Amino acid sequence: MLTPKARGALSEAVLEAMRVRPADMTPACATPAESRDDEQVTLWALYELHHRGFDDVDDELEWDPDLLALRRRLERTFEARLRERWSPPAELPGPGSFAEAFFAFVEGHDGASLAAHVHRDADTEQVLELFRLRSVYHLKESDPTAWLVPRLGVGAKAALMELQYDEYGTGDPNRLHAHLFARGLEACGLSPEYGAYLNDVPVEVLEQNNAMSLFGLHRRLRGAALGHLAAFEATSSLPSRRMAQGLARLGLAREMVDYYDEHVAADAVHEQLAVRTVCGSLLVAEPALVGDVFFGAFSCLDLEDRVARHLLAQWAA
Repeated sequence: MLTPKARGALSEAVLEAMRVRPADMTPACATPAESRDDEQVTLWALYELHHRGFDDVDDELEWDPDLLALRRRLERTFEARLRERWSPPAELPGPGSFAEAFFAFVEGHDGASLAAHVHRDADTEQVLELFRLRSVYHLKESDPTAWLVPRLGVGAKAALMELQYDEYGTGDPNRLHAHLFARGLEACGLSPEYGAYLNDVPVEVLEQNNAMSLFGLHRRLRGAALGHLAAFEATSSLPSRRMAQGLARLGLAREMVDYYDEHVAADAVHEQLAVRTVCGSLLVAEPALVGDVFFGAFSCLDLEDRVARHLLAQWAA
């Protein structure tokens, strides 16, 4: 994958500096961001240095101090914006009542549903656009969560590894969830190449992906990362069923229907595992992280709602 297109002065300066690697990176990193788009595509590119990198960027830049300092500045702004949208409940549950309170919290979030639209109303072009946007995450599905493994105690670590083992295909590369999505893309006539559609995605999708990397890369945000995971899993099984039924309604490729069918069964199990065992074990060991768990869950639901509202408004127009 090559570096993405710039979306403003900051991304233009930083991406060019990453490609040519000047003796002094400071001027590029000091460029002010012109917009959220500019800020978020820059942050996404800096995070990508920790994922698969770029064909036109030296791998040594993963730990360049100027780029890390810039990433931290962008992260502070982004995290502050996420926290401004979050209103902590007056009372947070203890470990013994966490699971029920968490499921009630997720159930009470009234967000827009792309799966419901695909199920009943979407046309083929809208669904293909959704696949292109989803590919930014689904082609590296679960990778941001993998950073958490060494940061957890015994109970949470073992439970998370059980969940991740499923996500990574239970040892079979052909069942790896990211690979299943790539096969679905190809069967639908879309590119299965990692990052192929990054330049097409709106800022809401960049923020959705950047939040997962932000939470996963910082040990201090391990509670938020697991809360995000738990909310993601708790809101996946039924929407996956609706997606599969909507794709069948439109006569789209069986390979993509198979991807969503896989998540109907798997995520019905994963939601219990993620909430009761992964987060539950974390909070038994570290009860002070309960607020972070709910913050991560809210961010997951809120960011998904913002993506859904953006697309539904665009399609309605």
